[in-house]
Amino acid sequence: MAGAGEDESAPPPPSALLDQKQPMEETAAAAGKLTRLEHEHGAPDETSFRMEDLPAEVQPVIMSQLPLKEAVRTSIVSRSWRMLWTFHSDLCFDGPTPNDLDSDTDDKFAGQDSTKMKRAKFIETVNSVIQQHSGIGINKFSVRCGMHKEYTDHLDRWIGFATSSKAKIIHFNLKKIYQPFEFHHFPLEALDSQGCSFVQSLFLASVSIKPNSVISGFTILRRLVLEFVKILGDFPGLLAKCSGLEDLEIIGCYGVDNLIVPHKLDKLQHLLIAGMDIQMVEFHATDLAHFEYKGRVIPIVLHGCSKLEKATMKFNGTKALAHTFTAVPSILSVKTLHLQAFISKYAQKLPARQQGMFLHLRHMTCQLIVNSNDPNGDNGILQLANCLDVAPRLETLHLHMLCAISSSFSSGEVAGMRRHDHLKTVFMSGFRCYKAQIELACCILRNASVLEQLIIEPRITDKVWAGDCSEWNTDLGQILPGVCEWAQVTSERFRKVISVVGASHHSE
Repeated sequence: MAGAGEDESAPPPPSALLDQKQPMEETAAAAGKLTRLEHEHGAPDETSFRMEDLPAEVQPVIMSQLPLKEAVRTSIVSRSWRMLWTFHSDLCFDGPTPNDLDSDTDDKFAGQDSTKMKRAKFIETVNSVIQQHSGIGINKFSVRCGMHKEYTDHLDRWIGFATSSKAKIIHFNLKKIYQPFEFHHFPLEALDSQGCSFVQSLFLASVSIKPNSVISGFTILRRLVLEFVKILGDFPGLLAKCSGLEDLEIIGCYGVDNLIVPHKLDKLQHLLIAGMDIQMVEFHATDLAHFEYKGRVIPIVLHGCSKLEKATMKFNGTKALAHTFTAVPSILSVKTLHLQAFISKYAQKLPARQQGMFLHLRHMTCQLIVNSNDPNGDNGILQLANCLDVAPRLETLHLHMLCAISSSFSSGEVAGMRRHDHLKTVFMSGFRCYKAQIELACCILRNASVLEQLIIEPRITDKVWAGDCSEWNTDLGQILPGVCEWAQVTSERFRKVISVVGASHHSE
């Protein structure tokens, strides 16, 4: 480690990482504080702590606890610290994204100039850092920035640095801009060029890859995330080389027709497949604990998944609910099920008696989007009664409903659900006293023998639907009184506790 007398000719820290005003103020304040401490307590004695007193190999470890930007700033405080940042273990660069660039200005040409300046400054920063960095002890190398394919030379340089320094975690998110089909090619073979496996986590977004079974540098890879990646080549063959893979996420990628992996991934614990235009999913993963699928209805086969405890299923189309409960036998052993489905009177109906039983299911969350011109009509919500029949040991049910339009209140009930001896808590959001909602609630109240409480909430919440739901809640003031009145009457009828979220505000 360079000492105070050894770094006189050392290059200054990369200026682009530092704010033009703030760092100088912070540095001056730090220097002033050190001066005051020396004045108050005198010169450091033998028991005083100084960074320089620590072993040389420990100093950069301490510096790496700071974000890179703060580490560079701190290095200005003392000449003997000047080179410590060059051993920082986490090099993370967040550049301008497409949204940032679009919001710079309303003037098109001025915005283009601003875009070029921001991107040029970002490129200069990254190049300066990797030029001065020691390349030793890199844990993570991450780049997030909207980049055109024309910046190939810079991107290749950064990839080369990440691989030559044997970074354990490599993240390249180039953010799609303007030309989504002209992605930069990420050379997977570069991760195989060091003669040994070193990458433990690889995240790639908005790039293209050409996997093949010859590449062998992924034997210790534990996490692989591909987002909006163009896949050209033998993807199953690449996965066969990932013997230690524990987490696999494939989102919005294209170039493959099927995800059929004949090789066993014995350590895979989490598998996420979303937004893929594929015909079939088939995996062999004996340790799989959590499976997530979001997309159109397709055959899904998971072999040997006896340890599967959680499944998240979000099928597109009106067959979603029926398909989840009847056509994916691989998830029958789960304890937790989260599903999202579109419901309408045209939806595929669940059979009254099903072959598969969710005997281990304890917790279920359903997000139902009800497409109907008449929410009080036959819109398929009552299918959930059949769903509960195949989960006899269910303990908690969270049901979130988003109906297309509002309508008048109605009341009624329907039989058709078996006795439930384990269901203790039921929560329904988006409950507006539509006929089918009331019938389902009454069905549960009648048949859930140990139900402790039914919680209903008229509001459609942003947290559930991940968006602004204010337009769906404009009429809450009109809806809430009717919901509260129904809850009171029904609670007395079934002698069960029914709580209405927001009722206290209504009474006030």
